[in-house]
Formats: sequence, structure tokens, C-alpha cells
Amino acid sequence: MLPDFDLAAFVASTLAEDMGTGGDRTSQAVIPADAVLTAVMDSRDAVTVAGLPIAAAFFRALDAGCAIETLVAEGESVAAGTQLMRITGNARSLLTAERSALNTVQHLTGIATLTRAYVDAIAGTGAILLDTRKTLPGLRLLEKYATRMGGATNHRLRLDDGVMIKDNHIAVAGGVEPAVRAAKAAGLRDVVVEVDRIDQIEPALAAGADRLLLDNMGPALLREAVALIAGRVPTEASGGVNLQTIRAIAETGVTYISVGRITQSAPAADIGLDFSAAD
Repeated sequence: MLPDFDLAAFVASTLAEDMGTGGDRTSQAVIPADAVLTAVMDSRDAVTVAGLPIAAAFFRALDAGCAIETLVAEGESVAAGTQLMRITGNARSLLTAERSALNTVQHLTGIATLTRAYVDAIAGTGAILLDTRKTLPGLRLLEKYATRMGGATNHRLRLDDGVMIKDNHIAVAGGVEPAVRAAKAAGLRDVVVEVDRIDQIEPALAAGADRLLLDNMGPALLREAVALIAGRVPTEASGGVNLQTIRAIAETGVTYISVGRITQSAPAADIGLDFSAAD
């Protein structure tokens, strides 16, 4: 599900952060050691689901024998009130794992839900929604997984995962053309170049840019840029993109639209876990 992601280490560190050195003192004092509970995780809002297998890993980390039934698929859009998962196991263990499991599912489902809204807003235009590196430290792989569940395509994961020449690179290198030529001379491929003016387009293409990131251009300027580029390289729009503007941006003919908001600004989904005594 998550290549290169150490799920066991993530679960262990998250539980350690929450439990400290003394563990769940409340559950230890109040709940009999052999008590068994059934819990149902459900969504209080309409959402696009992400993170249920990770939630299951939290419960299994503390009760390897717990029974877990996943009731919806990852990436599925569900109505408010939908049951997502049913868990039966040791009461102390489930209560101890509850917050870590819920925090993760709420956060990732929130990202997937907001991403789905952006994907739906550009449906039929042919434009592809991209995420960005604007993620919480340590959670990038999880957050980019959630954007995929919402229907986006992942942009580069790391600085070594792609070449993107941005405005500060251009300023230090002395211009668009010398920056691109230096990247090409270094043997780099698939070079993406950020331009924020029409007059930067031809120098970037002449130097060998493989994709142009059209930054902070309104729809009219984007149409002009797309017409000038004329399909020579893929185009990407970024900056000033929100749910109110993205449709107009997509209709300019750009290939991609990158949106930092889907990871930066997604609210946590309202998902709860209700317990009852097991039969």
C-alpha cells in the first residue's frame, strides 16, 4: 500500500508518543484486564476514506488477536453515518490505541476528501490534479497516499525525486536560460522550469526545458502561455488555485494543476469510534 513507508516504525513511535512510559493509566485502573469490547468506526460527514489499514495496524499492535472488519474501501466516497470499520478485542488495548488510530484516519480522510472536491471541480477538462511537497514533516508519504485516494496524482516526493528549477534558482543562476542549460549540462532529465512571465517561455524551451510550470498566472495569461507553448512540452499551473478558481484554470488547456492546499489546508474529517460490550 505504501512502498518505502515503515508502517511498523510509524505505529510504534506514535503509540510511544501517546502512551509515554506509564501507558494508559486510566484504562489500566478502570477496565478489567480481560474485558472485551466491540468498537465501530463511523463517519459523521460525507467523506472520501483514507487510512483504514493504518488504523487497523494501531489496534493490532496492542492486541495482535483482535478481529477487524473493514467495511468500506480505501478511496471510496461515503455518506454521513457510514460505518467504516468494526473491531473486537481486548478493551484496554483498543481504548489505548483509539486516539492514534482516529487521529490518523481523520487527518488522511480529510486530505482525501478535500482532494476529491478539487478533482470533481475539474472533471471533464482533461487537466490532472497534482499534490506538492507542502506536507507535514514526517508525514509526507502518508499525506501523498491520501491525495491519491482522493484522485490526485503525486508530484515529486523528495528533492532527489525530480528536477524543478524555481524562481530562486533562476535568480541565483542569472536567468531562465542559464539555469536550464546548467541542469541539462549536469545530465539531468525531465527538467521542470517555473516561469511567471510570458517572455521567459521561449528562453526556457530553447535551453531544453521538459515541462513549464506557469506560476501565478490568471486564466487569460495562462491561455496565452498555453497557446505560445503549443504542445511542445507539458504545462503545469500553480499559485492562486482554490475551489473557486480551479475550473477556470483547468479550462485554459494546461496539462497539470498543482495545489498545495489539499495537504496544507485540509480539515480533519469528523470520524468517531463508539464502543460497546462484546457479545
